[in-house]
Amino acid sequence: MNLVLKNRLYWAGAFVVSSLAFAIWSINHSLRDAAAPPNQNSVPLTQIQGPLGPAFDLRGLTVPAAEIQSGGPPKDGIPALTNPAMVTGGNATYLRPSDRVIGVFADSQARAYPLRILNYHEIVNDRIGQLPIAVTYCPLCDSAAVFDRRTPLGEREFGVSGLLYNSNVLMYDRGGQSESLWSQVKTQGISGPAADKSLRAVPLELTTWKDWLTRYPNTQVLSEQTGHRRDYGRSPYAGYFTNPQLMFPVQPVSNALPTKTPVLGVWTDDGTARAYPLSAFGNADSTLQDTVGGKNVTIAFHREANRLRVVEADEGLHWMYSLWFAWYAFHPDTSISSSP
Repeated sequence: MNLVLKNRLYWAGAFVVSSLAFAIWSINHSLRDAAAPPNQNSVPLTQIQGPLGPAFDLRGLTVPAAEIQSGGPPKDGIPALTNPAMVTGGNATYLRPSDRVIGVFADSQARAYPLRILNYHEIVNDRIGQLPIAVTYCPLCDSAAVFDRRTPLGEREFGVSGLLYNSNVLMYDRGGQSESLWSQVKTQGISGPAADKSLRAVPLELTTWKDWLTRYPNTQVLSEQTGHRRDYGRSPYAGYFTNPQLMFPVQPVSNALPTKTPVLGVWTDDGTARAYPLSAFGNADSTLQDTVGGKNVTIAFHREANRLRVVEADEGLHWMYSLWFAWYAFHPDTSISSSP
């Protein structure tokens, strides 16, 4: 097992960030034997062969193969959760008021997914009422997005591939499905039958546990009893967010904002995109009404929770949370909102 893989697994298993890990992880680990032929649809199945086994369907790859990186762990080395146990908000004594959670309200039900757990799993395949969802979080991009698992290919269950594109997690559809790769921030499939197929974003919030519980006292919460031995009380990525260095190459890049500025990224079906930097909202609660690609959106800033929330949005407008570098890499034509 190579040193990079050991360090990545250490983050996913033992979970200590060190300067040595930063230095090692910054090495470019391009995929071997995955160069895209001129007409990929005319060739046999191309696979990525990792140190512990195969494999993904790379036919019709829509991004440069050389820009797909091994993040260290093998396929499913970071274990996604499926139909996990939930507890009531009152029984979630393992959470601190300041802990960040991804909040979803759907089918008259509220659920919270703590980042302290998602740090170690990155994807939760869940179902709220009749809605099958994938709650996704990439720690390297601090990117949070929720998707409807009913894709153009049918309902899918997603796993963590162990691969990255623009430092962002590549998911794959598993369970005997197509083994296609899907990009979280791109919100699309990038290979196999899923190539260029879009994921439908589900409304979400990224906020504090205190804020979410106050507004949704009957919420359910992802349990720490995941079936995996993890120290969810320790954050393996704390040092990463205070360091401007990236671990993996990203392109394109922009200096319009500091690299790791948290943003709320909003986009429309026609691809119009706008970033709302958290830093632009000052030190007081405020509300911003804006128009993106002809669609109206209302965004609220809550100072105590230090978070942005989409209060109202026209149909056809979607959003996620990420760091600036990741948002720009996937949306280079994005505009940036000024302060309210």
